[in-house]
Amino acid sequence: MAGASAERAQRAGWSEQTRRAARDVLEGRRRGWRALIPFAGPAFIASVAYMDPGNFATNVQGGASFGYNLLWVVVFANVTAMLFQSLSAKLGIVTGKNLPEVCRDNFSRPAAISMWLVSEVGAMATDLAESLGAAIGLSLLFHLPLLAGVLITFVVTYGILSLQATGFRRIETLIAALVGVIALCYLVETVLARPDWGQIAYHSVVPWIGGQGAVLLIVGIIGATVMPHVIYLHSSLTQGRVVPANRAEAGVVVRYSHLDVLIALGIAGLVNMAMMYMSAAVFHFGGHPEVASIESAYKTLTPLLGWAAASVFLISLMASGISSSVVGTMAGQVIMQGFVGFAVPMWVRRVVTMIPTIIVVALGVNATQALIVSQVVLSLVLPLPLILLLRFTNRKSVMGDMVNKPLVRALAVIAAVVVMALNIALLWQTLRG
Repeated sequence: MAGASAERAQRAGWSEQTRRAARDVLEGRRRGWRALIPFAGPAFIASVAYMDPGNFATNVQGGASFGYNLLWVVVFANVTAMLFQSLSAKLGIVTGKNLPEVCRDNFSRPAAISMWLVSEVGAMATDLAESLGAAIGLSLLFHLPLLAGVLITFVVTYGILSLQATGFRRIETLIAALVGVIALCYLVETVLARPDWGQIAYHSVVPWIGGQGAVLLIVGIIGATVMPHVIYLHSSLTQGRVVPANRAEAGVVVRYSHLDVLIALGIAGLVNMAMMYMSAAVFHFGGHPEVASIESAYKTLTPLLGWAAASVFLISLMASGISSSVVGTMAGQVIMQGFVGFAVPMWVRRVVTMIPTIIVVALGVNATQALIVSQVVLSLVLPLPLILLLRFTNRKSVMGDMVNKPLVRALAVIAAVVVMALNIALLWQTLRG
């Protein structure tokens, strides 16, 4: 297969044990659920971006303001995310290159630099959401100044990122554990909130669009769920991890990658739905539709469901912010190195991407509103990686006979068109208002 080599995989941090286990699967010596283990991990890292603090902000406000009405947006966004993350993973497996590297190979340098700059805007918006979310959780739970929470988040995320030197399996395990913490927290919140399951089922599949406020939240939810930076990252996480020797082996690796995506993003989708229906059940139908921020959600949860429920909410927020901040920094490195061919030290990237967060905190900007605006920015940046991914995974010169099948191509085009149409609707309503 074109591209990756064992030496490259070693540099990327994939362990020899992982590669041997994958080879056992490809050669038929390992079967059953154990066969998934060497291929599992990349989608769990990617899934963190689908449960980041931006999701908390948009889903809490969406549920409080509109009840269960916007659950269909969460479902649509998550299915769209599964589709594009699968395509991104496939690109890395088949070509041995990540999406920014493929772009650099196929476009002029000025075009690649322009794409990098647009993608960096998305990376900064991402880091704003993630750092703010973790800082809010730390601030409320431990009664710290918000700026102190931002600085603690910086230290913790940098410490986790340093684990890359020992191989990706440790980071994958830690991220999976944090995903487990978030999921467990929302299992507890579901039990305590006692939502209306009939309404959840109905509004998960029946679309509803209200006025400008609803459209803003719809685009924000999509921006918070289908993340531009993690589309770039996923192709990097699979490149060189398991190097297929031929077309048949590539097909097997891609199938296990799809299963990894289905499980990891399935969990992320359920967590996102739980965020919204918990907010709908407790706030909207509990007489508090005005709840529009993470801080007010915490303060309102305390008298309604008790201190334990409010604390669980903040613990999940901290786990979300810290883990997604790690993933965002990893994605930023991939974006820069792939598009323009150079990288900066990890601590420099963390400092630079945190500057907007520090400015927002120093100016006293409403943190939750800043989170929602950052998600809208992400949704406006999102069409670029979607279009690029569709362009290359549909080209035989890039993918060979692993090019997208007609049905997959059609579904991906429809999803991309819907996302762009919602962006246009938001801009139109904003300009008119």
